[in-house]
Amino acid sequence: MSLPSSKVSIVFATARSESAELKEVIASSSGRAIFIKLETTIEESVSEAVSQVEKALGGKGLDVLINNAGASAWSPGWTEKFTDLNELFNINVTGTHMVTTYFLPLLRKGELKKVGNMTSTLGSITMAAALAEWPLLSYKVSKTALNALTVQYALELRKEGFVFVAMNPG
Repeated sequence: MSLPSSKVSIVFATARSESAELKEVIASSSGRAIFIKLETTIEESVSEAVSQVEKALGGKGLDVLINNAGASAWSPGWTEKFTDLNELFNINVTGTHMVTTYFLPLLRKGELKKVGNMTSTLGSITMAAALAEWPLLSYKVSKTALNALTVQYALELRKEGFVFVAMNPG
């Protein structure tokens, strides 16, 4: 946590479980990093995470939300053979949508109003032919949908001062 507390007061690290590495980061953060258990595909978990964040913020808003949950699966064979589309769509798109909508009230109270959705170049329609050799069909389709979801949020909420970005980790 190299930025001063005047720039970043609290970072909420969410995950299904707290890894040893995450525990180490939190322990060395002087209380500025807080672990919140979150399973993005389970409504009750998302709701509980929002409640915990809201309580920790003490009436302040949330400035930035990074949606980084995701899954992929190797799908060798042609498109008709992949069977994991619903599962990956639920994780990569529906879960992101649920987390974003549940956190919107806190984001609306925030100053920055920024949301970043972790996507992939593999979700690019323009680059689909160049990336055809990668047999990650459900992943590609779900990331394409996530890109479209990000655009729709950006268009809808820009009048409120929100900025939505699709970010490629590679």
